[in-house]
Amino acid sequence: MSKGKQLKDLMQSEGMVVAPGAYDGMTAKLIRNADFRCVYMTGGGTSSGFGYPDYGLLTMSEMVENAGRISDAVDLPVISDSDNGYGNELNVFRTIRAFEKAGVAGVHIEDQAFPKRCGHLEDKELISLDDYLAKIRAAADARRDPDFVIIARTDSRARLGFEEAVRRCNAALHAGADVAFLEAPQTIDEVRAAPREIDGPCLLNVVRGGKTPEIDFADAKSMGYRIAIVPGLLLIQVIGACDQALAAMKTEGRHPVPLADLSPAEAFARVGGAEWDPRREKYRDVPPQAAE
Repeated sequence: MSKGKQLKDLMQSEGMVVAPGAYDGMTAKLIRNADFRCVYMTGGGTSSGFGYPDYGLLTMSEMVENAGRISDAVDLPVISDSDNGYGNELNVFRTIRAFEKAGVAGVHIEDQAFPKRCGHLEDKELISLDDYLAKIRAAADARRDPDFVIIARTDSRARLGFEEAVRRCNAALHAGADVAFLEAPQTIDEVRAAPREIDGPCLLNVVRGGKTPEIDFADAKSMGYRIAIVPGLLLIQVIGACDQALAAMKTEGRHPVPLADLSPAEAFARVGGAEWDPRREKYRDVPPQAAE
């Protein structure tokens, strides 16, 4: 079964899929170990992992390579950020082929001009609806697996208003997208209205401290959302934990007691040590060949 089909089946069986954000293989494994059934590759987290802000500074190849590493790390469907497709509809066609080959379940493509910015920052620029729909049609046409999930993201709420964002979502679904992603609704009424006014499955981006009011997952599900991504949870926690540990070491002049006090073996176990240890003996303990 393809990863796209797995994602669609989860949407059907669970009503709403919660996908925490991973930015590397380790965070993807931690998400799996916590019994979540879907992973979101965060573009902001990926950019941060390269040492850049989420300003559209990474290339398509860099994003695809990271998505491939995350997909290889876990046997779960991975939804990936693919920014604005990295160009026009021709670039989008190649982008979809590359992400599909990397093993992800689906991607979202936005209507920002290049270079894009995080959806919860100011000063975003948009492309025209006609240009955006050409990208969505190209994305739908490029996929080899019909279950590969195309998520149409619009960042138009901030500049053009909520109703225009709804219009763009519906137009993108009509053009071949599978899921609509209205980025950064600004009130709880807008959060509630989006699944009612959009004629297809909807994704909610859960960003603490962003433009969208925080709601419980149960409430989002009852409103009609089918996917909730939580891109920044692990990234922000890692930044905070690292700041705290480094400050403690600087102050104490020694290795501080970490928040997760794990031995090296325990740490490696969290990323698959138990799967790899038996292979050391498996390939060396070979019975002698029978005499001819």
